[in-house]
Amino acid sequence: MFNSSWFKTTKRRWSSNDQHFGPFTFSSRDDSSTRMIGVILDSGEDGDKCHVRFYLYKWTLIMEAPGVLKPGREWNDTSMYAWSKPEGGYWKEIGKEYGFQYGEGFLQIFHGIQTDSSKTRKMWCKHLPWTQWRHVRYSLYDLDGNLFWEKRQRNDIRGMTAFTDQYKASKACPAASFIIRDYDGADVIATTRIDEREWRFGEGWFKWLSMFRKSKIRRRLDISFSAEVGTEKGSWKGGVMGTAIDMLPGEMHEGAMRRYCAQEHQDKHGKYRVQFIGSAAGVQP
Repeated sequence: MFNSSWFKTTKRRWSSNDQHFGPFTFSSRDDSSTRMIGVILDSGEDGDKCHVRFYLYKWTLIMEAPGVLKPGREWNDTSMYAWSKPEGGYWKEIGKEYGFQYGEGFLQIFHGIQTDSSKTRKMWCKHLPWTQWRHVRYSLYDLDGNLFWEKRQRNDIRGMTAFTDQYKASKACPAASFIIRDYDGADVIATTRIDEREWRFGEGWFKWLSMFRKSKIRRRLDISFSAEVGTEKGSWKGGVMGTAIDMLPGEMHEGAMRRYCAQEHQDKHGKYRVQFIGSAAGVQP
């Protein structure tokens, strides 16, 4: 017979939005865009209790459980330190987990002790290929919106070679320059280029699924600043040196740049705005 003491109210801390009902803890995340399902039996560690977690989208239900699953132990060797005790180390409890968790096309299977090392952690995980989008194209466009350079993603063109080709093409691509005024009155030159990326659905053996789903295409205005921008400039972290915005249909360099300047921006120190001054053609940064 299990000891009924496990059924007592447990004020388990799981998130900033916890509700407790006897042995149950109900938690919900504010980010409702997260889609996660799963169930995990957790042994707990270092005095924590055995419990079961149920995941359904943004909600988590935790049920306290009898000690049906005991944590593992890991020996921590401290004999090399001057302060080490005669035992030369200590045993540390390591939690065990059994179950699964799935969200956004990523599946995790837990089947034992959960250490901090990928070599000893008992977990298997994988992005499911029938849920993934694969990148197939990167394109650059000139000042008139005409195709300047394009790279189709192939299995034999990846890694550093693909990055180097893309970097050289980006530097050679015609760019527009504009003068903007930062929140503190400093004038900065913004250099813009138009790029576009395409993704198709399915990876590996499941590439054929792209026949039934429309490709994802994203056209952006890539923006580089000649000096730091924003309220964090001059700090240890530094201000913004580059960013990008999605472009609207039919939009070109100046229209997208004006729209960017009309928006309110935010960094760690607060909100700020920049002002569009005009073209910087012929002006050196």
